[in-house]
Amino acid sequence: MLRFSIDSLIRRSCRSAASLLALFCLTLISTSVCYAERPNIILIMADDLGFSDLGCYGSEIKTPHLDQLAQEGLRFKRFYNAGRCCPTRASLSTGLYPHQAGMGWMTRNDNLPGYQGELGKNCVTIAEVLSSADYRCYHVGKWHLTYRMRQANENWPLGRGFDRAYGTGGGGNYFAPRPLYEDNQLIKPPKEGYYITDAFSNKAVEFLKDHNQQHKQQPFFMYLAYTAPHFPLHALPEDIARYKGHYRSGWDALRKQRHQSMQKLGLINCPLSPRDPDAKAWDSLSEKEQQEWDLRMSVYAAMVTCMDRGIGQVLEQIEQMGQTNNTLVLFLSDNGASAEYIDRGHQPGAITGTRESFRCAEVGWANSSNTPFRFHKMWVHEGGISTPLIARWPNQIKQTGDWTNQVGHIIDVMATCVDISGAKYPATKKDQAIFPYEGNSLLPTFQHPETTKPRTLCWEHEGNKAIRQGEWKLVKENDHKWELYDLSQDRSELNNLVKTDPERVETMSREWEAWAERVGVVPWDDLPPPGYTKKGPGFYRKK
Repeated sequence: MLRFSIDSLIRRSCRSAASLLALFCLTLISTSVCYAERPNIILIMADDLGFSDLGCYGSEIKTPHLDQLAQEGLRFKRFYNAGRCCPTRASLSTGLYPHQAGMGWMTRNDNLPGYQGELGKNCVTIAEVLSSADYRCYHVGKWHLTYRMRQANENWPLGRGFDRAYGTGGGGNYFAPRPLYEDNQLIKPPKEGYYITDAFSNKAVEFLKDHNQQHKQQPFFMYLAYTAPHFPLHALPEDIARYKGHYRSGWDALRKQRHQSMQKLGLINCPLSPRDPDAKAWDSLSEKEQQEWDLRMSVYAAMVTCMDRGIGQVLEQIEQMGQTNNTLVLFLSDNGASAEYIDRGHQPGAITGTRESFRCAEVGWANSSNTPFRFHKMWVHEGGISTPLIARWPNQIKQTGDWTNQVGHIIDVMATCVDISGAKYPATKKDQAIFPYEGNSLLPTFQHPETTKPRTLCWEHEGNKAIRQGEWKLVKENDHKWELYDLSQDRSELNNLVKTDPERVETMSREWEAWAERVGVVPWDDLPPPGYTKKGPGFYRKK
């Protein structure tokens, strides 16, 4: 009816002033209605969260708000990230593989196209694309997309399409983060009563309230990137108390418990992989050691629960704005759980979880978080690259509470945002050619989750390599040989078929090499080793 009225006025040539005024008013109304029909988008990312760390993915950790989100939406069984924080964030933000976006490794500039240590000039972010289509864009949380965090620049959030931003570069102390910024200014957190997970949740709610008051007629995009549960293990005492003592049975028992829960949910049909060889048998630990490890996992669980509580506050704000039905919410993790051992700044006698402590979950608990898979963050076996993905969008996702078997990847988020927003993805930016995005829109899966199509996806990080082609996966650790798995039968990657199908190995390895050349992968051994800067051919100097 609205379009018919406008067309009628146009056909009558708008001869009178009254007709011109009517046309102007109807055009404004039409624009407002158009905005109202375009979906809002909230992209929520956890940091170092394992595949089985949510209640709705088989965990004992209390995540009621994410569990409810899953019941009201759709869960993916086979969704992938890039295996590490910076590469994943670059890929997620741009719809490109990490090397194409300039972040083939971390935030270190190696003066190579795929290793600039920050987003390159030949890519655009979701916020840049959506802001050109009159979306208001907000970033809260971890950015980690430039090595230049001491002063605002073109690769800070506001330089990459966001209207407001609050967050940190790469993480750190949850009670005293550094750096911390708001918009284009470095700021300092309060000395007392500050906890970064709560601060992120509160700031996200604040931005949404401001949007509702000042920009209600525009759709919004919010990228909420928590640092939880990335090390150091820091949590609020009342949250830790909910879990303390719960993990005294150890990581072996927890893995078995989660594996059974995941099978009951219909999430997996593969066996539980053996305990990571670097993790000790729980019974071999002393009583004191078991108490400490129980505390560490209790803090980890508390961090996840606090994040879930904050997500509940954000979802409640969307409800109060009357935007639940018209808002696509996506939740995922940047990589598998971390098995890293890092001890920096842990004060003597400090209790794990407090401001003065610095502890990691390490390999035993990371192995549990990544149940039932092998390996962890930084590897491209399933334990390193598999993420939960929850999608809720009442206007489009009708088969709520379901699972989908469609294989997806973080490169698909840009394609999805472009598809559902009607935004135009640019070919150039400031006369610089822009890479076309690599992913596929998830909208068909939202509408028909039972339909699946085969995908070919590739990975590389620190010399770890993989290609998934249909149900087949070819994967290798750096300096190891290729392994071949049929993921339809063996997603735990236990039965290496490399010797029984050498032709497939040869074909898939060639396709991986072609991909690597196309996106700008440089052999890991040809890059400066971590902690060093290249100062000429073959010469490295410690930073």
